[in-house]
Amino acid sequence: MAKKNKLVELMARQVVLGDGATGTMFYQYGVFINSCFEQLNISNPKLVKRVHDSYVRAGVDFIETNTFGANEYKLAKYGLAEQFEKINIAGVEIARESAAEDTMVAGAMGPLGEENLTQSQTKEAFLNQAKILIEAGVDFIILETFSNTKEIMSAIKAIGEISDLPIVAQMTSGENNKTASGEKIEDAIKQISAEKNVVAAGLNCSLGPAQMLKTIELIGDVTNKPIAVQPNIGPPRWLEDRMLYMCTPEYMAEYAKRFFEKGVKIIGGCCGTTPEHIKEIVRTVRSLDKAAMPKTTAIKKTVSEVACEQMVPLAKKSRFGAKLAKGEKVTTIEITPPCGVDLSKVLEKAKLCDKYGIDAINIPDGPRASLRLSPMITAIKIAEHTNVEPILHCCCRDRNLIGMQSDMLGAAAAGLNNVLIITGDPPKLGDYPDATGVFDLDSVAMTEVVKNLNCGMDIGGNNFSPTAAICIGVGANPVAADLPREIKRFRQKVAAGAEFAITQPVFDADTLFEFIESIEAFKIPVIAGIWPLISFRNAEFMANEVPGVVVPESVLERMSKTKTGKEAKMMGIQIAKEMLDKISDVVAGFAVSAPLGNVKIALAALGKIGIDEI
Repeated sequence: MAKKNKLVELMARQVVLGDGATGTMFYQYGVFINSCFEQLNISNPKLVKRVHDSYVRAGVDFIETNTFGANEYKLAKYGLAEQFEKINIAGVEIARESAAEDTMVAGAMGPLGEENLTQSQTKEAFLNQAKILIEAGVDFIILETFSNTKEIMSAIKAIGEISDLPIVAQMTSGENNKTASGEKIEDAIKQISAEKNVVAAGLNCSLGPAQMLKTIELIGDVTNKPIAVQPNIGPPRWLEDRMLYMCTPEYMAEYAKRFFEKGVKIIGGCCGTTPEHIKEIVRTVRSLDKAAMPKTTAIKKTVSEVACEQMVPLAKKSRFGAKLAKGEKVTTIEITPPCGVDLSKVLEKAKLCDKYGIDAINIPDGPRASLRLSPMITAIKIAEHTNVEPILHCCCRDRNLIGMQSDMLGAAAAGLNNVLIITGDPPKLGDYPDATGVFDLDSVAMTEVVKNLNCGMDIGGNNFSPTAAICIGVGANPVAADLPREIKRFRQKVAAGAEFAITQPVFDADTLFEFIESIEAFKIPVIAGIWPLISFRNAEFMANEVPGVVVPESVLERMSKTKTGKEAKMMGIQIAKEMLDKISDVVAGFAVSAPLGNVKIALAALGKIGIDEI
């Protein structure tokens, strides 16, 4: 693989993760803030390497050379113009020495810091620095913290004259989404993205992660290039005569997750970020990336290549499947398995669902990457003690392709014929962040595997009889950050064999209507997820912490006005009922969650019991 293509090829496979601030680290190690940090490349190379090493240990894909301000004009202000070439070459050599075998080195270049230069002078200055960095062996150039489009365009064109090395071009803007020179950030990004040698465009510095997330939504509509973000950790605070950043690594990682969900392809950090921040970002994003990565299966034969005359029709797989096949409305309630071994409370809840005519009980498989009693054992016990059919969730996170097939055959043998296939939350989101996520298959690939089992064929192409008769369900997210991708994957799931879908909890009818319309051609029943809120805090948690869920401001406002716990529950149930009424005509049924395990709240939302019975 040619070095100059490494960044581009890596972006095609995964999110690329970069390092954090160097100036912040130099300051922490005692370097005066008014010093020329770039001079450290020759005056204290061990310190520079120490900073680079700490980011490499954090697991990044690239580190940046300590050359951001190493152009002729900025160095001249420190009386270092004659050491211009030496400083830049040393910057690359130190970074290259620190870089692991698979770590790229990005040549960092910033603005010139001069306003009264001619276009020719500006271009020449950028060309001179870029030439040294490129000849010294950087893998790509990263242009950072530019606030003037004309200046960054001059840098881009200068680099293009001497090399076809990829360029990551980043602007900086204020909270008003304008640069310091008064340009709209979306106009600037649109212009620089049009340049052929720019392989990613985006934002760095000035803004903290929360505001940068909002700005990303603006620029996403004006560029077809991958987006890069390197936020500050937020405004610093003065404490005992020291300027400190209060943003935690966990906070940065949470926003890195949101950047990922928005489709950002390069994530790093700027002012204030440390190796601890970057390490947490790496742990979070790597796990998300692995979970989201399309999987291929080792199926030797596919259903399309063999006769499948013995497949049981949907109407005969289960009572739940029969109602779906007839177009009758179905109701399900989600009951989470216990943390320990006592199933008595779960069975009490299941019997209550049975009493009020609920069609099926959804049984999550390690929701939010938490430890719970086996969902299959839970489902078997519910089936033994009630007439309600379980819907067993099958999560691709924890088992390899052999184990998942074994579980599906076991479920079929136990008469558990309703399954919901999900890729699953990465372990980083749960109580065991260091656990290994398997993800041999994703939900699309696993759906195809289960369809094959329904045809009497395993993943290796081996036939068996009788066949499984599993009613195959999949997840759907009407408010996905990348809706085109969600619709594409939904189509893939249907093609792979999905027979029904259950959505993430929806709080906005219009977005659900739009989603249903967009997937109308795929012709499988869609069951709407409903979550009755129980408090304003619960609403905020759903809005901010649960992946794939969007709670409108109008709902948050209604919940915020409740004064007591009882009022909050009543309001949450009322909101859920309103949603049921609005969407009833376009969905095949409802999958209602039981907040904090309270099945009566779910039953009240479905109108099975009165609020006074909760």
